[in-house]
Amino acid sequence: MNSNMSTNSLLESLEKNAPRHLEELIQWLRIPSVSSDSTHKDDVIEAATWLADKFRGAGLAVEILPTEGHPMVLAETPPVDGAPVVVVYGHYDVQPVEPLDQWITGPFEPTVRQGNLYARGATDDKGQVLTHVQSVCDALAEGRPLPIQIKFLIEGEEEVGSENLERMLPDLAERMACDCVVISDSGQYSDGQPAITYGLRGIATYELKIDGPSQDLHSGSFGGAVMNPAIALSHVLSSIVDSNGRIQLPGYYDDVVELSDQERKAWQALPIDEAAFAKSIGVDELFGESGFTADERRWARPTFDVNGITAGHQGEGVKTIIPATASAKFSFRLVPNQDPKKVTASLETHLAQHMPPGVRYTLTPDHGAPGMLADTQSRFMAAANHAIEAAFGKKPVLIREGGSIPIVTRFQEVLQCDCLLLGWGLSDDNAHSPNEKFRIADYHRGIRASALLWDELGKLKSAP
Repeated sequence: MNSNMSTNSLLESLEKNAPRHLEELIQWLRIPSVSSDSTHKDDVIEAATWLADKFRGAGLAVEILPTEGHPMVLAETPPVDGAPVVVVYGHYDVQPVEPLDQWITGPFEPTVRQGNLYARGATDDKGQVLTHVQSVCDALAEGRPLPIQIKFLIEGEEEVGSENLERMLPDLAERMACDCVVISDSGQYSDGQPAITYGLRGIATYELKIDGPSQDLHSGSFGGAVMNPAIALSHVLSSIVDSNGRIQLPGYYDDVVELSDQERKAWQALPIDEAAFAKSIGVDELFGESGFTADERRWARPTFDVNGITAGHQGEGVKTIIPATASAKFSFRLVPNQDPKKVTASLETHLAQHMPPGVRYTLTPDHGAPGMLADTQSRFMAAANHAIEAAFGKKPVLIREGGSIPIVTRFQEVLQCDCLLLGWGLSDDNAHSPNEKFRIADYHRGIRASALLWDELGKLKSAP
C-alpha cells in the first residue's frame, strides 16, 4: 500500500471514529481540573489519570510525573530511525469558572448547541490538545506505525504559570529531546481562515493591596479627613496607562522590537473588519494604543489590563464606608525582548512615585514569562502549511497571538528546537470566560490536520 492510500485510509477511519472522539472529549471536560483552586486538587489528578489511561489504551509508554504541584503526563511512541522527533505540548488544567451565573449551561456539564461544544476547557486546552492525542492513538490502535516518534508532555499547571515545568525542564531535556515542539493552544485567524502562529506575547502579573485606616470608617464622620484606599487604588491604576493607550512606566518601551514593514503589510492584507470584530465581542468600538491596527495592538504591542478589583461593600444595598483596604489584580502583556523582571522594577518605581499619601501598599508579583518568535522559514513550518491546507481546505496565514504560553520560550532555550503553534479555536470561543466553547467541526478538522502533519513530518530527515 502506498503512502497516499494509507493516509486516505487513516482519514476515513478518523471520520468513522468521529462520534467516539466527541464523546471522549465530553468525558474529559466533565472533570473540573481547575489548577488554581486547591479544592479541585483531586479533580486535577483525575484529569491526568484519564489522559494517561487513554494513552495506555493505545499502547504508548506512559508516566504520570509528580511535581511540587500538579502532575505532568508523559507519553511516547516508539523511535523511528532517521525521522524527526516531535514533542506535543499541552495542558489539561483549566481556568476558574466565575462568574458562574453567566453560564447558560454548567461549565462542567458539556453541552452541544448550534454545532459547538460548551464547557470550561473546551478550547483551552483540552479540546485542542486532544486532537493530537486522538490522531496518534487512532493510528496505533489500528496497527498503523507512525512515520516519526511523538512524545507527549501534557501538564496541569499552565493556567497558573507552569512554574514546576519550567524548573524541571532542564532535568527533562534529554528525555524530551526533539526537533520540534507542536502546540495547539491558540486559534485560527477567523472563521474559515486557519492560521499558524509564529509569535506569542509574554506576561507579567501582579496583585496590589492598599491599606488605609485600621478598620472600615463611617464616610460621613471621617470622609475628607483620610485617604480612601479605593480612591488611591483607582488613582494609581489610572496613572499606569494614558488616554492614548500608552503605558507610563519608566523605560517600558525601551526593549520593544518594532514591527517590520513586511509584517505590517502582510497583516494589513488580512481580511479583518474591525467594526464586525468589535460587534462580535459586544463593544461599540475598539480602543488601544494610537497609531496601530487592532491586529497589531493585540498581537505585537505591549499592554496593561486590570483583571479584578476588590474594595469596600459588595453586598446588596448601600453601606457608606471608607474601606480599610482595596486591592487589584492586573497584568502586562509583553512583546518579545521585554523582560518581566525589568517590568517589575519599573512598576515598583512608578508606584513609589504615584501612590497618594496616607496609605500603605504591598505589590506581590505572581508569574511572568517573556514573549517568543518562531522561525517562519523552517521545514516544520512548511510541513504544517501542507497539512493544515489539506485538512481545512484553505491555506493558513501566518499570525501572532496576543495570549501567552509561558513555557514556549523555555522550550526553545532548553530543548534547542523549533516550535509549531497550530490553533484550531476561534476568537469567540470565550477562553477564560463564561460559556467557553469549541466548534465541533474544527475539533474534527484539527484531528485530521494532526494526522496529516505526522505524515508530512515523516517525509523529513532527522536533524544531524
